[in-house]
Amino acid sequence: MGKQETLRVNGQRLWGSLMDLARIGATEKGGVRRLALTDLDREARDLFGAWAREVGLALRVDRVGNVFARRPGTDPARRAVMAGSHLDTQPSGGKFDGNYGVLAALEVLRTLDDAGVCTAAPLEAAVWTNEEGSRFQPVMMGSGAYAGAFPLDTVLAARDLEGRSVGEELARIGYAGESPCGQPLPEAYFEAHIEQGPVLEDTATTIGVVSGVMGLRWLRITITGQDAHAGPTPMGLRRDALLAAARVVEAVNAIALDHAPDGRGTVGFIQASPNSINVVPGRVQLTADLRHGDGQALDAMEARLRARCDEIAAGTRTAFHLEEVSRFAPCRFDPARVESVRRAAAALGLSHRTMVSGAGHDAVHLSRVAPTAMVFVPCEGGLSHNELENARPEHLEAGCNVLLHAMLETAG
Repeated sequence: MGKQETLRVNGQRLWGSLMDLARIGATEKGGVRRLALTDLDREARDLFGAWAREVGLALRVDRVGNVFARRPGTDPARRAVMAGSHLDTQPSGGKFDGNYGVLAALEVLRTLDDAGVCTAAPLEAAVWTNEEGSRFQPVMMGSGAYAGAFPLDTVLAARDLEGRSVGEELARIGYAGESPCGQPLPEAYFEAHIEQGPVLEDTATTIGVVSGVMGLRWLRITITGQDAHAGPTPMGLRRDALLAAARVVEAVNAIALDHAPDGRGTVGFIQASPNSINVVPGRVQLTADLRHGDGQALDAMEARLRARCDEIAAGTRTAFHLEEVSRFAPCRFDPARVESVRRAAAALGLSHRTMVSGAGHDAVHLSRVAPTAMVFVPCEGGLSHNELENARPEHLEAGCNVLLHAMLETAG
């Protein structure tokens, strides 16, 4: 067995770096609140940069604030094999979402430096700006601008609730870089991440080999009936908007179940008016979140929901207005890079399964411009976007070893 085949990352160093990073914006419940382009985000970026410089990595920052730490290769004609994620968190986020992908990429480069291993292609660890979209929209902003999904000027002009723009805040924290956004593009991109769901833990599987990301449709549904007194108005003469909404909730759930195992359907927001105990609700607004990994199945789910809304409107004598809020097509990752992840997991003797991600990631945008794959590891109870988010050190180490060997196979 050659030197490269026996390489393993330093799991203790990876865990220690994650815990050091988690102190920046730490919450009382053990989570992290580190919103994009705040002073805490600057501290996290500065710490990443300091760690990168310790192993001689060259740093560059592009115009949307994406940070890249580069380890040179021996073949000047090759583009970089890149891995990364994000350092910003949800307002009540955890220690691992995004952060693990950044520090796993850094740990790969640290490990190669320790072992004195050279690769033909350069290697890069990336920190993408504002993946979460909690402070500025759109979500996955930095990777989207890099991949050409969003115009740079539009992104820089986006403002938070206090009126501060992305461009102003990048300059304020010192991360308004000069490198062109989207140049140079990588030869391949990998992203390690906690699953953010319960499947790996439930099946006692260590590695998720991610073949793609579910597409989604977000609909805002407004139902108009008639306000009426709860006492004098007979049941059969009501135009109850909330009753209609309840049937929509059931429909969304049933449609997802009928498209198992990859169908997802969620009503996450509902607001009734006038919201009084003795008034039949005359107006309700709610949302429907539909997801599936197959585009035709997602089309069928949406068509069925729209048809069911027409039936509910007729049956309750209410009026429906459906507005599309967001739409993403399913994303399929590069089969060759997905196989690199699978081979690495198998060679390391790790249990693994192919899966589709139900959540969006920076890898979705990178897949537009480079062959891309992802590595999932379990998270406790499937919890994420939650201060109680947790992962086992041995799982994080295992995922990082898979990332290491997938990148080595690709870089040569």
